[in-house]
Amino acid sequence: MSRETRFPLPPNATIGILGGGQLGRMSALAAAELGYRCHVYAPDAGSPGMQVAAAHTVAGYEDAEALAAFAAAVDVVTFEFENVPARTLEILEPLVPCRPGRKALAVCQDRLQEKAFLEAAGVPVAPWRAVHSLEDLETAIGAIGLPAVLKTTRLGYDGRGQAVIRAPEEAAAAFTRLEPKPLILEAFVPFTQEISAVAARGADGATAVYDAVENHHRHHILDLSFAPARIPQVVAESARRHAARVAEALELVGVLAVEFFLLPDGRLLGNEIAPRPHNSGHWTMDACQSSQFHQHMRAVAGLPLGSPRRHSDAVMRNLVGPEGMARLAPLLGCPDVSVHLYGKASAREGRKMGHANRLFPAGTLAAATDEALLSGL
Repeated sequence: MSRETRFPLPPNATIGILGGGQLGRMSALAAAELGYRCHVYAPDAGSPGMQVAAAHTVAGYEDAEALAAFAAAVDVVTFEFENVPARTLEILEPLVPCRPGRKALAVCQDRLQEKAFLEAAGVPVAPWRAVHSLEDLETAIGAIGLPAVLKTTRLGYDGRGQAVIRAPEEAAAAFTRLEPKPLILEAFVPFTQEISAVAARGADGATAVYDAVENHHRHHILDLSFAPARIPQVVAESARRHAARVAEALELVGVLAVEFFLLPDGRLLGNEIAPRPHNSGHWTMDACQSSQFHQHMRAVAGLPLGSPRRHSDAVMRNLVGPEGMARLAPLLGCPDVSVHLYGKASAREGRKMGHANRLFPAGTLAAATDEALLSGL
């Protein structure tokens, strides 16, 4: 049985983080500011999260012996990415509290479960069908129509694991190429913008939701986030309500992001859930009283949530690959820009190396041109 853990955690307690990427790194830094130590568990030595943690374990996610030792060394466990194997939490949950737990992980690891969950939570989604065979795909195309997007149900991110099918003769090749099976076919959505909202939910059920933001991608990787989103207030509030509803339905303890497509008629369609801090929430590190990382650590530790209030408008730019790092020197010389680097050794193409937040007086974004907002970024 899980040992008795007293919440809220006292100062100097240890929070275990599964995953050593940049989200784990920024979570560990936030935890340190709240007086906690972090122990990062990941298969890769020298991971960005390990560089700033009080302790680390290098082992596989299904190494039962290493996980048991990890559980004994921490007071609570969280994760920084949703592709942790289900077996990992099966081993850990009887030994130590895990926040969030297996329910959030299971729903968000599988696109079929995720779409069904969003619908059940009252969040509209694009038409979709499960695809287990080529015959299923042909039936799904007949029901949904073309163009449509065929995706893996697991392990896809930043545009990986998907194919747009525009003509019937493209279906078989797309089905053969995409692994692992099963797949999901989703209607192609003629959206005007991509919107996201980050919500935190504490162990006491309290929620705190940040302003909705608009996201711009480049090569399927998030490039820019504008906070707040330059959309009608009624749409922004709808996104925030949906995010809070999803956090409640998941019984989440921690932070999540919900990504939406904004249609020309002003409707929102839910696209994906991320049950952890999210790239589109990085602007909160400099523009809010409590960042998404502080909120996540507060929830995991059993502390009251902080305020999600935005004191400034912000534009966040990801620094991706060599091109992103070429921006570093000018950005460091810009007085209204904060740069956050992730400690990664090499700037490979498509690799997120850091991000920069540029702040503006509250209320600035709505009236400013993109050229003015991106000057210096």
